[in-house]
Amino acid sequence: MKYKLEWKYRIKKGNSVYFTSDWMTLDDSIIIGEDIEKSQKGTELTFYDEKGTDWQLKELKKLAMEVEEEPHDFLIYFDGGYQKEEKLAGIGVVLFFHQGKKKYRIRANEVFHEMETNNEAEYAAFYHALNLLQELNVQGATCEFKGDSQVVLQQLSGEWPCYEEELNRWLDRIEKKTAELKIQTIYTPIGRNENKEADKLATQALEGKRIYSKMQII
Repeated sequence: MKYKLEWKYRIKKGNSVYFTSDWMTLDDSIIIGEDIEKSQKGTELTFYDEKGTDWQLKELKKLAMEVEEEPHDFLIYFDGGYQKEEKLAGIGVVLFFHQGKKKYRIRANEVFHEMETNNEAEYAAFYHALNLLQELNVQGATCEFKGDSQVVLQQLSGEWPCYEEELNRWLDRIEKKTAELKIQTIYTPIGRNENKEADKLATQALEGKRIYSKMQII
């Protein structure tokens, strides 16, 4: 979950100006809120989360203590590769998250058989990412998904219609899984150059190289 801060900045002669921040992580929101309070230049600090709920600084601090040991701040890259002759899909997922004060990365790939199109491979990659979240016991988190398939991301967000029967079956599976996990999804289209790691994992899967790793990163 990310947060936006609004506050009133006092200037000379009793005048004031209202400011609104960009979206921030929970930890950054608390740090910046504390700095503004210490400066005694800012008043009426109010935080808003992505659901529109408003928070006070002391409430955010309490929330941070409650979720400190739970995985949070999920960012997921996914990609699917496809071999038409074999009807084979290689999928790759790179998942970043925080737990406590540490940041982790999971890299995983998989092979799916009897795939019909590259778009189906992309859906399989997205679904595999949801399975990784389930293995982490994620519940109620906000998760940002980044991929280079405009078709899949626009269909997942409901912006584009989906007429293919097989892809609609994947959409049904994904909708059911996201409901089970109670996650809030953010879909962000990116270029292929920004998705190289997930793409490489998908290629390695097609080459028979199976990968799963979890590591702490700086």
